[in-house]
Amino acid sequence: MSDLIEKTEEFVTNLLSKELDPNYLYHNLRHTQRVVKSTKELFDHYLLKDIEKEELALAAWLHDTGYTQGHENHEAASCEVAEEFLGKQGCDETRIKKIKSLIMATLRDYEPQNLQEEIIRDADASHFGSDSYVETSDLLREELSKLGIAEYTPGEWREMNIEMFRTEHRFYTQYAQDQWQEGKDDNLQSLVKTKQKIAKRAKREEMKARYKNKYKDQSPERAIQTMYRTSMRNHLKLSDIADTKANILLSVNAIIISLVLANLIPKLDNPSNDYLIYPAAIFVLFSITSMIMSVAATRPNVTGGEFTKDDVKAKKVNLIFFGNFHKMKVEDYEWAMQELVKDQGYIYDTMSKDLYYLGVVLNRKYALLRWTYTIFMIGMVLSVIAFFVALKFYGPERIIELPT
Repeated sequence: MSDLIEKTEEFVTNLLSKELDPNYLYHNLRHTQRVVKSTKELFDHYLLKDIEKEELALAAWLHDTGYTQGHENHEAASCEVAEEFLGKQGCDETRIKKIKSLIMATLRDYEPQNLQEEIIRDADASHFGSDSYVETSDLLREELSKLGIAEYTPGEWREMNIEMFRTEHRFYTQYAQDQWQEGKDDNLQSLVKTKQKIAKRAKREEMKARYKNKYKDQSPERAIQTMYRTSMRNHLKLSDIADTKANILLSVNAIIISLVLANLIPKLDNPSNDYLIYPAAIFVLFSITSMIMSVAATRPNVTGGEFTKDDVKAKKVNLIFFGNFHKMKVEDYEWAMQELVKDQGYIYDTMSKDLYYLGVVLNRKYALLRWTYTIFMIGMVLSVIAFFVALKFYGPERIIELPT
């Protein structure tokens, strides 16, 4: 590296570090260093004279120094900075003019006239083919916003970049086309995919909003959904409670009968225990009755399990209760369910019917349970009374006192 390039690097680094507005998030020292690196990569590939390489390196270091004076006409301002600095370093006017022409070649709409200009232009746009292009591009968008130059939404910025990639920009040197064009194509494809993905998402949201607005009066409100859900849950819980109560009573009576059969019945063979027959009979009779009614309360009642298409069309069948379809073919049931979901009113009717018939079953269960507990209670009382009466009037002592 020549002394002039080293001095230029030191000068530009100090200038951009100290005098550049911090709102320049893209056009800063990091960008200049990247352009210098890409420039060296390009001119090392081509057979250029040392002086031509030095001119390119100097132009790469100085091409954005004009941003320290503002963003407008920054290329011309960079030329002024370069002319002043290089003049102080003893460069002749011809060489300074050549470097200034290379800086002006970075103008957006400029068409390069020679290999040097093609190299500086490709180096200035080398980030188009880099993996970090999206992040770098976002820094430029944010820079424009912070400086008050322009405001772009992410979608607008993405569209501008796609258009620039497709129609405005191209790499000029063969090396850039071979090494960076593939990365640029990948970045363009990524931008297009992102655009399509966002467009699909926006379309889905638009359709969702449109259908929501169209059917908002027909859609079930949260309160209605909560009402059905809560009612169904409460009914099922009450059904579980009824089954539990019936099972308890069934178990208690089974234990009682087992004890009676094991301990009391064998004693009735003895004539001295005849007085226990009636109390035992009452006890067993009421226990068996309680067991039968407990079983009746928990005994399932399954309907025919079949329906016709006419039943579905007439909305007479409850398709969410298994007892109405368990004998049907799966194809017929799928068809019926499709008919059900087509009609929101049919859905509500079906849920209401299911809730109603569940309530009817609950009423039957609890009515039977009430009678069962009543019978069990009466049986226990009568059995105890009968036992004491029999013991009092027909007990063993009374039998002894009878005349022979």
